[in-house]
Amino acid sequence: MAELKIIHTVCSHDCPDSCGVLVTVNSDGRAIKVQGDPAHPVTQGFLCGKVAMYLDRVYSPARLLHPMRRRDTAAKGALPRDKEASAFEQISWDEALETIAQRLAHISRKFGPEAILPYSYAGTIGTLGYGSMDRRFFHRLGASQLDRTICSTAGGEALLAVYGRKLGTDPEHFRHSRYIIAWAANIHGNNVHLWPMIEDARRQGAKLVVIDPYQTRTARLADWHIAINPGTDAALALGMMHILIRDHLYDEAYVVEQTHGFEQLREHVEQYTPDRVAGWTGMAAEDVELLAHEYATITPAVIRMNYGVQRSEFGGTAARAICMLPALIGAWRHLGGGLQLSTSGAFQFDKAALERPDLMMESPLKRPARVVNMSRLGHALTELGSEPDDGPLVKALFVYNSNPAAVAPNQNAVLRGLKSEDLFTVVHEQFFTDTADYADIVLPATTFLEHKDIQGAYGHYYLQLSNAAIEPLGEARSNVWLFSRLAQRMGFTEACFRDSTEDLISQALQLKGGPEEERSSSNPGMEGVTLKRLEQEGQVRLRFDEEAAGQPFLPFATGRLDTPSGKVEFYSEALEAQGMDAMPTFRPPAESRHSAASEKYPLELLARKADNYMNSTFANLPGHRKMEARTDSRLEMSAVDAAARGIADGDWVEVANDRGSLCLQALLGEAMSAGVVSARLGWNKFSGGGRNVNVLTSERLTDLGNGATFYSALVQERKLTLDEAKTASVR
Repeated sequence: MAELKIIHTVCSHDCPDSCGVLVTVNSDGRAIKVQGDPAHPVTQGFLCGKVAMYLDRVYSPARLLHPMRRRDTAAKGALPRDKEASAFEQISWDEALETIAQRLAHISRKFGPEAILPYSYAGTIGTLGYGSMDRRFFHRLGASQLDRTICSTAGGEALLAVYGRKLGTDPEHFRHSRYIIAWAANIHGNNVHLWPMIEDARRQGAKLVVIDPYQTRTARLADWHIAINPGTDAALALGMMHILIRDHLYDEAYVVEQTHGFEQLREHVEQYTPDRVAGWTGMAAEDVELLAHEYATITPAVIRMNYGVQRSEFGGTAARAICMLPALIGAWRHLGGGLQLSTSGAFQFDKAALERPDLMMESPLKRPARVVNMSRLGHALTELGSEPDDGPLVKALFVYNSNPAAVAPNQNAVLRGLKSEDLFTVVHEQFFTDTADYADIVLPATTFLEHKDIQGAYGHYYLQLSNAAIEPLGEARSNVWLFSRLAQRMGFTEACFRDSTEDLISQALQLKGGPEEERSSSNPGMEGVTLKRLEQEGQVRLRFDEEAAGQPFLPFATGRLDTPSGKVEFYSEALEAQGMDAMPTFRPPAESRHSAASEKYPLELLARKADNYMNSTFANLPGHRKMEARTDSRLEMSAVDAAARGIADGDWVEVANDRGSLCLQALLGEAMSAGVVSARLGWNKFSGGGRNVNVLTSERLTDLGNGATFYSALVQERKLTLDEAKTASVR
C-alpha cells in the first residue's frame, strides 16, 4: 500500500474560524483529501462547504500555473470565460521579474515612486502572506501606501473607541450563553464553527435572536428574526439603552467601576424612545421593549456582531452603540456573556519587524509615502493626481490577495481606470480573475496548501502553524518568494530581502532564548510558544493570566482597559477632539429610505456576499457555483415591491442608480422586506453584462475608519421589455 502522509495546514481565507486543516498526501506528492483537524477545539474535525471541496480549487484545470504577458495585439478589458489564453502568452519567471523591475524603475524615475500603488487585502490572512515581504518591498521602493479599509475598519475603530482593544467573548464560551443575539451575523453561512456552540446553548434553553434586514440562513433557524431597515442599527441599540436605563435594568456596580461617561449617556439616550426607534427601524415599539428586557434579564447574554453592520455610512456609530450594550448590563462579568466582533487584538505579532516601515526612509522619497484609500480605487485610478496636493497620477498597479475589478465599490470607475493603456498592471493570482483580464503581467500564486505560514484568528484564540502540504503546482510562487526576488532584481541590498519563511516566522513571534528549537515568543500573550510546540500540536492556545490561575478568560470583566480613561468609554473625549460625536448619535445614511434621495431611488440595496463564496473567491468553481445557482444573477425582492412594478418571478429587470445599471432576473420570496432588494457579489465575467452588483455601490466612506459603504445604496428598478429581456438573457 502506498505511503500516505497527513500534514497540518490552516485555512487562510478571510473567515473568523481560521480552521485547522489536515491534508492527506499520497506517495506521488498529490493531496487526495482535506478534512478539519479534530484536535482543534473550534474546528472540531469539520470544514465549511467551501473548503471541504478545496482540492477542486487546488487542482482546477483553470489554475494559473505560469507567468503570462499580455500580447501586443490584445486590448485590456473583460475577457470571455476560458478565453484568457488568447490574450496572454507564457513567459519565464526571469523575464517576468525583469520586465516588472524595469517598468517600476522607469515609472519611479519619471513620475516618482508614489505613482506605483500596491493593492491587496485578505485573499490570504496568513501572517506572512497578508503582510511581510510585500510591505518591505513597497516601503523600500517608496510606493504609495494602501489604507486597507474595504472590510473591517469602521467596526474595528468602534471596538477600539469603546474598549481600547480588539477582544471578544471566547467562541467556546457561547455554549454557556442563554440569550444570543446574532447582529448582522450570518453565523451558519460564514462563521459555521460557532454554530455547534450555539446549538449546545440552545439545547440548554438558550434563545437565538437574529437582527438582519435579510432573512439569512441563520435567520431562518432563529427563534426570533428581527428584519430592521438597513442602516438603522444604531437607532435600535440606542433605543435599547434608553429602555435599559429608564427601567433600571443596567448593572450599576459594573457601570460605576468599569465605565466612563454614563451620566452623559443617560441624558443622551432619552431621545431614543421606543416609538421613535420603531419609526426608523420598521419594528413595532413593543418589540423594541421586548428585545431590551429579554437582553437584560436573561443571563448570560452575548452578542455576535459581524462586519456587515458597519458597511453603511454611519456604520462606525452603529458598531460603537452595539459594543456598549454588554457594558451597560455587565454581561462581561458572566461566563458566556459579552460580545464578539473580533479577537484579532490578542495576536500581537511583531508587525514592525515583518513589514519594516523604516525602509521608507531608505526609499528615494526619504519620507513616508502618501496613503491611498483602497475603498476609493476608482477615484485613485481616474482622478487622483488632478489636484496640486494629490501627488502623481497612478501609473502602476500591483494587485495581489485581491480581485478589485469585482470587489471594489463604484465598479464602473474602477474598470475605466484599469482599462487605461497608461497604467502598468501586475496581478499575482491563482486564476484569471476579473482583475487579471486587465493586467499586463499575470503571475501564478500558491494556495495555502503550497506554502508555509503562521496564523492567528479573528474568531478564536488559537495560534497555528500552517505547513506546506504539497509542492507548488506548475510555477506558482508565494508572496514571500515573489517580493523577495523582485526586491533583489531591483537591486535592493538590505539583508531583510533575503529572509526565509522561517526567518519571518521567527521575527513575527520574536523568538528568543536558547537552542533554536526551544526559543520561545516574547510577544505579549504568546509567551511559551515555540516552533517545536507549534509543529507538534498544530495549534497553541494564547496565554491568559486568568486561565493560568484556573479561571476563564473574560475580556473587559475587570481591570484597566487600553482606553484613555482606562474604562469602557460611553463618552469619548478622544473622538470629540477629532470633531466626531462623543457618543453614538443616529443619522440616516445619505442613501436610505429616510433621505431625500429616496424620491428618485426608493429601494434600498443590499450588495450581499454569497454563502458559498468568500467575497469573490470560489465564485469561478463549478461546484461552488452550483450551490449558489438559486440566487446567481438574481435580484431578490419582496412580493409587495414586485407587484407595484408589475414584476413576476423570473422576469428580467433593470436595477439602476446614478452610478450604473445591472440587468438581473427577479427572485421573489420572503427573504426581503418591502423597500429592500438584494443581489449577490460574484465575478463580473459570470454576471449579466460583464458587471456585478458593485456597479451600484459608491465610494462614500464610513464615519469611522474610512471604510467602504457597500450597504448604503439606493436603486430603482423596472421590468424590461420583451426585446430588452432577450438581449439581457444572452449576455
